[in-house]
Amino acid sequence: APRGLSLEEKRTKLLEIFHDSKDFYQLKELEKLGPKLKGIVSQTVKEVLQSLVDDGLVQGDKIGASNFFWSFPSQRGTIVQNRLDSVKETRASHEVQLAELKTAIEHERTLRPLSDSRAAALEQLTSLKKQLAVLQEEIDAYGACDPVKVEEKRRAVTLAHEAAVRWTATTSSDNYSILLSHFTRQTGMDAQDIRRYLEIGDDYEDIF
Repeated sequence: APRGLSLEEKRTKLLEIFHDSKDFYQLKELEKLGPKLKGIVSQTVKEVLQSLVDDGLVQGDKIGASNFFWSFPSQRGTIVQNRLDSVKETRASHEVQLAELKTAIEHERTLRPLSDSRAAALEQLTSLKKQLAVLQEEIDAYGACDPVKVEEKRRAVTLAHEAAVRWTATTSSDNYSILLSHFTRQTGMDAQDIRRYLEIGDDYEDIF
């Protein structure tokens, strides 16, 4: 069986229809001319045409109720030239940035002349960074047992306990005093006897 055309080959051949005739076409006309003149399967003409339109190689516009498409040989050259100009501008911009970076590097080198002491310091810095990475991995391995995290949790528990005492101590102490006073008035018993019977120490209120 003969090999079918690739997408790029179909694009090239469909463009040739426009460039050879320098005319305007509707989709249904191209679907007839594609198989007849260039061997493009009719069912694929629409897809190929759309890819050319998306790339700016073919122009399209609606005139009345119909859509017309066109492309001239000079149009492709203009597109290629515009792309080339854009690439040249990008390259020039990158060359300027590269030159600026080289100048900055040379300037920094003059400020930091290489010496034996500097080389030794840089070597020590590299070694310390490696040690730090190893220690960090070791700490991460502890997970929840990380000493720093444990200390943070211990401090958080202490602060929470102190806050709870501040908010509840006064109320609890007041309630205890009111209840004890009421009970002594109702029964006539001595407060000290009530404390002793309920096994409440004299320093109970000081706990709060």
